[in-house]
Amino acid sequence: MALNVATLTDYVIENENMLVIKSIFGARTAELILDEGTVMTGVKFAEKINILATDAIFQSGEGCTRVSSGTTSLTQRQVTVGSIAVIEDICIKTLNKTYMSKKLAKGSRVNDLPFEEQYTNLKAATIAKQLEVAIWQGNTDSLNANLDKFDGFIKLIDAAGTAVAANSATYISGGAITSGTGIIASNVRSIVNAMWLALPSDVTGQADVRIFCGWDVFNKFINSYTDQNLFNFAPSGSEVSAENGVVIVPGTTYKLTAVHGLDNTNRLFAMRMSNMFGGTDMENEEEKFEMMPDQFKDYLRFVCEFKYGVNVAFPNEVVQFKLA
Repeated sequence: MALNVATLTDYVIENENMLVIKSIFGARTAELILDEGTVMTGVKFAEKINILATDAIFQSGEGCTRVSSGTTSLTQRQVTVGSIAVIEDICIKTLNKTYMSKKLAKGSRVNDLPFEEQYTNLKAATIAKQLEVAIWQGNTDSLNANLDKFDGFIKLIDAAGTAVAANSATYISGGAITSGTGIIASNVRSIVNAMWLALPSDVTGQADVRIFCGWDVFNKFINSYTDQNLFNFAPSGSEVSAENGVVIVPGTTYKLTAVHGLDNTNRLFAMRMSNMFGGTDMENEEEKFEMMPDQFKDYLRFVCEFKYGVNVAFPNEVVQFKLA
């Protein structure tokens, strides 16, 4: 017998694609990558980031003899996506003895969830929150089921080993900050300043550079100004949108951006948004966000399936901070 979903409300069916988007791109970092246009779609397993690089060696323009010089290279880095599924079976009958029973349809075999819209919105937000953490902290060797589906930016950048280390005497007066000291109000401004001071020359001044940190570090940075009555730092207006976790570092054009994926990691990263790539399928029906009656049991089944992965094209253009 064919599966009959006629009893489901129109809300989930009509907004299925919207809820998938809300789940995946509700994650702040994923949303920023999407806005930059560096999302690769149709990725089933892995996709290459194709990189074109060239140099330009000046030579004398006098005379008629020319000698070929310079090199153009084609290289690649790979975005490998993880396949992720979120599945939950809901027994509507458990609501019979609760205050929700008055909202249930009449009859003993009921498959309509009375708070379906609130449930799906909350589920989508929760998926987005967990994906945000995985985008930064993902590690296929992790024992955490929410982190082992794909490698995140921290692992990938550390593994490349070419990012500029900002935690050094070159950029921080007094030398590297140790784990014994940690990131505190008295040194957080020096740390954030070290991030842009350490930017490679090719990246310095680029409009799409962002400095990423956790909300814990971001709050300490804001507090380091307000606590010392440094009112030349505007708490409102075009310079800061602290309530949204974005502030232009005073004296620069660089945005310090708080993301929950870096909360409590004591890590900061500075890079161009155009250097950050996300990969997902999204073009195919495998991206599912549905609620349907189970074929064999009296459950209402929630199903969400999607693919996601990240990488950077130029790890040597990234600045990273890590406690010594």
